[in-house]
Parts: sequence; structure tokens; C-alpha cells
Amino acid sequence: MGFLELLVVASMPVVQVLLISALGALMATQYFDNLLSSDFRKSLNKVVFLVFTPSLVFASFAKSVSLEDMISWWFMPVNVGLTFLIGGILGWILVKLLKPNLKVEGLIIAACSSGNMGNLPLVIIPAICDEKGGPFGARDVCHNNAFSYASFSMALGGIFIWTYTYQIMRSSSMRFKALEANKDLDPTAETLLPKEKENENTVSELPPSNYIGDTEYQIIVDQDQSSVSKKGKESYWHRMVEVLSELLTELMSPPALASFFGFLFGAVAWLRNLIIGDNAPLRVIQDSLQLLGNGTIPCITLLLGGNLTQGLKSSTVKPLTLICIIIARLFLLPVIGLFIVKAAANLGLLPVDPLFQYVLVMQYAMPPAMNISTMAQLFDVGNEECSVILLWTYGAAAIALTAWSTFLLWVLS
Repeated sequence: MGFLELLVVASMPVVQVLLISALGALMATQYFDNLLSSDFRKSLNKVVFLVFTPSLVFASFAKSVSLEDMISWWFMPVNVGLTFLIGGILGWILVKLLKPNLKVEGLIIAACSSGNMGNLPLVIIPAICDEKGGPFGARDVCHNNAFSYASFSMALGGIFIWTYTYQIMRSSSMRFKALEANKDLDPTAETLLPKEKENENTVSELPPSNYIGDTEYQIIVDQDQSSVSKKGKESYWHRMVEVLSELLTELMSPPALASFFGFLFGAVAWLRNLIIGDNAPLRVIQDSLQLLGNGTIPCITLLLGGNLTQGLKSSTVKPLTLICIIIARLFLLPVIGLFIVKAAANLGLLPVDPLFQYVLVMQYAMPPAMNISTMAQLFDVGNEECSVILLWTYGAAAIALTAWSTFLLWVLS
């Protein structure tokens, strides 16, 4: 296939996402009577999370995944872990270079480390198989494998997001609230918090000792340290139990449970024969789940557009910060990921299927996970800043995903 043909194949899924997301964004405005209001989006998101997505995941896994497949996919959990680790390192470097305040430190690291491993792969990767002349073989086989890879990616991404990213956001929010509480206790003391009309990269320093005296300066420092330490007095075991509890909660989520039972029915022959095949006695269950699963992609794409409209209401994030996050998340991380995946393929660690390698590299190229916004709301820190970061990174991802997808199709074809 020529470059232009590959560009068309790679761009069509992204264009589909853009068109449906734009419709979702319009439906969230007053021009559509606020049809996708905030409350409605929350309700629809629950339906997608509890019903549509588990149905799609189970139907895909049960139909196309065997025990041998899962064993051969062992590198995917490692790859997802590397995306979070390397992205976190890049985010930490940005924090050290940009020196933002605590309100956005956690957001920067989370945006660089936590990619959208579920919704977008579930939309984009199977759509690649629907295009004529794709390099990944027969349409039906490619489509089933794509849903299986994307479903497994979604399950893995959810576990890492609600453990690794959750702890980053939680730690950052606790330190920010501790400094904010200290400022409320002593209004005369200047802290590292931003002033109301300053941007997030503005750093205010403590007054020098010739203004307040060495003793008073030390009192302020002690108050700052004590307020932070009070928040961090939880024992090691208490924190470990909390992390394990979050991990268990994620493992017990409907999509994760659907992945487990889908794998179980796909791997055990007699269970598979109960629901899969024309002569299966319970095939109506599989057909019903597939019918429910068909509602997943339209709904999550409309929700994506509706949620991103929140970023239009604020401009509190400095352009330099946005540019750096976009470069780190959508350029540097995929380049590193490409070298890692190619090295693993050369060492014989990956299945022969080129679609599997495509999925692994695209995991590095995805924009930040939408769950970061949920965590910002949960901890009530940086809600507006998070919306702005997501809006601009997803806007840039429309170009970046097309470019990376075209390049990968050219490399793997």
C-alpha cells in the first residue's frame, strides 16, 4: 500500500472519533438544550460502565480468546506498566523544569503517565480492521483480535490508573491542601501557593528574614512541615491496605470481572460450547451481550466530546505547560515505546501477529486517561486545570494518533 492509502486507512477511525465527539460536545451546549448535561453524562457513564462495556468485553473475550492466547500476551501487562513508569518519569522531569505549584504537579505527572487504555483503543483499533486494504489480514479475524486486545488493554489500564495514578493524585492533593490549610491558619505568611490572578507557573517565595525575623520565619516553616506531616502520619500498613483495597475494587469492577469470565468461557472448551456457535444451547446469551455491547462505542465517544467541553470554560493553564505535556505524552513517549516494542519483537518475546505490535505501540501514543478528571473531582483539586489539559491534549491527539497510526501501518505492512 502507498503512503496516501495508509494515511486514509489510519485517519478514518480518528475522523470518526472527532465527528462523534463533536456531536457530543454540541449536545452538551445550550444549542441542543443541554441534552448531554453534567448529570445526564454521569448517569450515561454509569450505564456504559455497568452494562455496555462489560457486555462488549465478555462477548469479545469469550468468542476469540483462548488459554494459549492469554499466555502469549504476557508482554502486554509489562508494556502497560512501562507506559505508566516512563510517562511518570517524563512528567516528573517536566515538574522539575517548569516548577509549577502543587495544584498542578500531580496533574502534570498523571497526564504524562496515564494513557487512555480503554475507550479510544476500543474505538480506533477495531475500526482499522474495517478499512479495505488493511495490513492485518481478514476483516473478521482482525476485528475479533482487535476487540480482544483492546479489552485486555482496558482491563490492565484500569488497574494501573486506580493504583499508580490514584496515589499520585492523592499525594499531590494532600500536600496542596496541607499548604492551603497552613495559609488559612496564618494569613500573613506567604506560601508556595498561587495568587488568585497569577498563572500556575508563578511561584511566590517566603518573605526574607529581614521582614519577619528569623524566629518568626522558623515558626512558619515549622507550621508548614507539621501540617504536612499530620497528613502523612498514616502507618505503612494502613497505606498498603488502602492501596490493596483500591486494587481489589478495580479488580471487582464490571469490566474487569467481564474480562475474567470472558477469558474463562473462552479458555474452557465446554463452557465455550454453551454460548458460542450455531448449535450452542445458550447462544442467545452471547447474542444478547453482543447487542448490548454495540452501544458501547457510540456512547463513550459522545461522552468524550461532552466531557471535554468543560475545558472551554477555563484558561488557567499556561501554554508552555500544555505544549510540554503534549510533546512528552504524544511524541517522546511513543518514540520510546516504539524502540521497546521493536526490541521485544526482535528478541522473539511477542506473538507473530502484527496487530499485537500495533496495539502495544499505540498504548504509548494515547492521550491522557479521562479518569484523571474523575480523580480531580474526587480530591477537589485542579478540576478546571484538568479540563483544560484534557481538552488540548485530545485536540492534539487527533493529529498525533493519525500520524503514529499511519507510520505503524507502514512499518508493519
